[in-house]
Amino acid sequence: MPFATDDPNMLDDWLVAGSATPEPRTTRLLGETVRLWSDADGTPQCRLGERPLAVQSRYGHFWVCPSGRPARPLFDFPEYGEPGRRAIDCGGIGVAVSGLRVIENFLDMAHFPFVHADYLGKVPHTEVAQYQVNIEPATGEIWATDCRFWQPRASAAHDSGSEVFYKYRVMQPFSAMLYKSSSRAGELDAIGIFLQPVDEERVIAHTLLACYDDVSTDAELIAFQQTIFGQDKPILENHAFKRMPLEGRAETPTRGDTSSVTYRRWLRERGMRFGTRAAA
Repeated sequence: MPFATDDPNMLDDWLVAGSATPEPRTTRLLGETVRLWSDADGTPQCRLGERPLAVQSRYGHFWVCPSGRPARPLFDFPEYGEPGRRAIDCGGIGVAVSGLRVIENFLDMAHFPFVHADYLGKVPHTEVAQYQVNIEPATGEIWATDCRFWQPRASAAHDSGSEVFYKYRVMQPFSAMLYKSSSRAGELDAIGIFLQPVDEERVIAHTLLACYDDVSTDAELIAFQQTIFGQDKPILENHAFKRMPLEGRAETPTRGDTSSVTYRRWLRERGMRFGTRAAA
C-alpha cells in the first residue's frame, strides 16, 4: 500500500505524527492511515496496514520515515530538556492548506500588526527592519538572524510592549523553529512548529515550547500559542490557492519577504513537489 506521493522530500525524511503517547491510535499521514503506539518498554511502533514503518520518539513526538530510508538524521533541538527550560506541548491544530504555506506564514513578521494586533504587533509599528538570511552549509538549514520587531505582548509572560529579537530556523520543508527574547536576560525562548502532512492540502500543526517562564501556568502558555495560531488559521485557509506556487512571478515578494524568497528557492532546489502548485 503506497503513500499518495512519490516526492522523496517527504518519503525520505522524518515526518511528525503527533505526540508520543503509549496508547494505540490512528492518524493520517501523506493520504494514508497509520497506526502508532509504544511497546511496554517504550519502543515506538508504526504500521501502514501490516507494513512496519521506521519510527522514533524524539522531543515528545513520534517521527515517521515513510520509505524507511531517511536521507538525513532528525534535526537537533538542543533546547528541549535543557535545565531551567519548560518543555510544553501545545497540541495540534488542523489547517486546510499546504504545509508550505504554514511555514512561510510562520517566517513572516510583516503580518504581525494586522493579524496579531495587540499581541505580536500594533499599528503604526509596521516596519520590518532589514535582517539576514543564510543557509547553513553543514546542515542545509535556513537561518534568519538579526530580526527584531516591536510587540505589545510578545508572550504569555509579557504584559507590556518592547522590541523583541528573533531568530528563525527552517530544518525541513515542514518543520521550523523560532527563537525570541525571553524573560531571562541573555537567553532566548524556543518555539517549534512541526507540521504533520495529512495530505497535500491539509496539515496538523504541532507546536512545542522550550521556554523560560516561572510565572505562567502550562494552560496559560498553551492558550497564548493557540490564540496566536487561531488568528493565523483563517488567513491561511483563505488563500486563493491551497498549494504554494514556487515560481517567483506567481506571487510578488516585498523586502520584508526575504525569508520567504529564500524558503521558496530552497524548496525549488530540493525539487519539492508535495504541496506545491504548478505554474499556470
